Amino acid sequence: MHKNLDIRLAGFNVDAELLRSLAPADSRAFTPETISAAYARISRSSASIDELRQEARREVSRARKSNSRIIFDMGHHSIAEHAVFNFDIMGVSRLAMEEIETMRLVSFTEKSQRYVRLHKDTLVPAELLDSPHKAEFRQVTSCQNQFYSDALEIIEAYLLEQATKAGMDKASSRQLRNLAKEDARYALPLATRGQLGMTINARNLEYLLRRSALSRLDEVREIGRRLFELVQPVAPSLILFSEPSAFDRRLAHGLRLPPEPEQPGSQIPVPPYSLTEAPQQGDDTVLTALLARTHGLSWAGAASLVRRLRHADKRALFLDMFSEMEFFDSLPREFEMPSFAFDLVVSASCYAQLKRHRMATQLASPYRTDLGVTIPDVFARVGLTNRFRDLIMQTERLYETISACQPAAAGYLLTNAHRRRVSVKMNLREIYHFVRLRADSHAQWDIRNLALWMVEQTRHAMPLSAMLLCGKSDFTAVYETVFLQKPHHQI
Repeated sequence: MHKNLDIRLAGFNVDAELLRSLAPADSRAFTPETISAAYARISRSSASIDELRQEARREVSRARKSNSRIIFDMGHHSIAEHAVFNFDIMGVSRLAMEEIETMRLVSFTEKSQRYVRLHKDTLVPAELLDSPHKAEFRQVTSCQNQFYSDALEIIEAYLLEQATKAGMDKASSRQLRNLAKEDARYALPLATRGQLGMTINARNLEYLLRRSALSRLDEVREIGRRLFELVQPVAPSLILFSEPSAFDRRLAHGLRLPPEPEQPGSQIPVPPYSLTEAPQQGDDTVLTALLARTHGLSWAGAASLVRRLRHADKRALFLDMFSEMEFFDSLPREFEMPSFAFDLVVSASCYAQLKRHRMATQLASPYRTDLGVTIPDVFARVGLTNRFRDLIMQTERLYETISACQPAAAGYLLTNAHRRRVSVKMNLREIYHFVRLRADSHAQWDIRNLALWMVEQTRHAMPLSAMLLCGKSDFTAVYETVFLQKPHHQI
C-alpha cells in the first residue's frame, strides 16, 4: 500500500431540484465555480487540494473573482472545464437538435424515433408564425404525420405476418414493432419535436452559446439564450465569451466565391458514397508507429525497419497483435495515424446515427431536395411507395415556396428521408469503433449499408490493419476466417 496516496471524491452531478429543496442559508455555495477556482490554484499553491476547495467554498465571491481573472486576463480557459452542467432540453425540433449535437466534447442522450411511437408533435418554427404559409405548413406536416401513423400499422402487420409464417415466436414481436418505427419515421418532418439530456462543461457551453447565436434558425438562437439565462446566475465567472467574435461571424457567412462561368452540358452523376482520401502504405504507417513506441525507435528508424520486412513478416506481426483480440477491445492509438476521408450523401435517418460519432471530423451541409430521398425497401413490399412519393412531391412544392421567403424555416418541412452531404474524416481507430456498432446485424439498415461500404474501402487500402474490421456480431466468424480457429475466449 502507498501510505501517502490520498484520493478523494471532490464532487459529482446532483439534481438541481434536490439542491433547491435543501434551501441552504447561503445558496451561493451550490456552484461548480468553487471547484474551478480551487483547481486553478493547484499549480501555484502549496496547500492541499481539499484545503483549496474549503477556502473556495467559504469565499465564493473571491473564488468568482479568481475565475474571472484567470480565464479573462490570463487566458487559461481550461479551468472552466472542471464545472459541469446538465440540461433537460424538451420540445426541441429534430432540425435544431441536430445543430446542437454537432458539439464534439459534449454528452447527449435523445429521445429515439426508432424506439418511441410519436404522436403528431410538430413544431411550427417562429419564422412562420406570422407567415401566410403557416396553414400550409401545418397541413403538409399533418399529412406527413398521418402517413407515419398509417405506415406504422401497415408495416407492423406485414412484419408480424411474415414472422408468423417463418415460425418466429411472439417474443420477437417487440423487436418487429421497433423495425416498423424505424421505417415509418422516414416520412416524419424535421420539425418533429423531441427531447434530449445534455451534459456539458462550462468551456464547451461557451462555444455552444457563440455557435447558437450565429444559427440561421430562430429556435437554436432561442435555445442559446435560455441556456445562458439558466447558467449565468449559477456560475457567472465561467461564461465570459458568450457572444460570437468577428471571426466567428465571418465564417458563419461563408466564403465569397467569384462568379463561375456556366459549364456546358449536364453534370456528371455523383455516387452517394465516395472515398476522397486514403492513406498510402497505411499498414506500414501503423507498424512504424507500433515499433517506434514499443522499441523506443525514432520514426525514421522504425520506418526503415518496416520497409525491409517482407509482406509475410508484416502479416505475422499483425496476426500476433490481433491474436488475443475480442470484439470489445479497443485498438491502440497507433491506429489513429492513418486517416480516411469520405464524401457522403445520407438521409436524415442515417445522419441521426452518423452524427453520434463526434470524434470524427464531420462537416454537414444543409438538407437539399436535389439530392433525392432514401425510401425504405419495405415501402415497396407493402404498397406504400407511390403514396410516399406523392407525399414527397407535396412536401417539396411547399419547401420551394417557403424557401423563397424564409429559407431557414423551409428546412423544418423536409423529412427523415431527405438527404444532406457530409464530408467525413476518420482515422482507422475511429473507423473500427464506427463499424463495430454500425455494421452489426442489429444496426439500422441505412447506417449499416454505409458501414459495410466503409469496410470494403478500408480493407482495400489497408488489408493487414483492417483484417478484423467488422460489426461485432460478425467478429467470431471473421476471427475464425483469419486465424482458422475460435477466439481464445468464447464470444
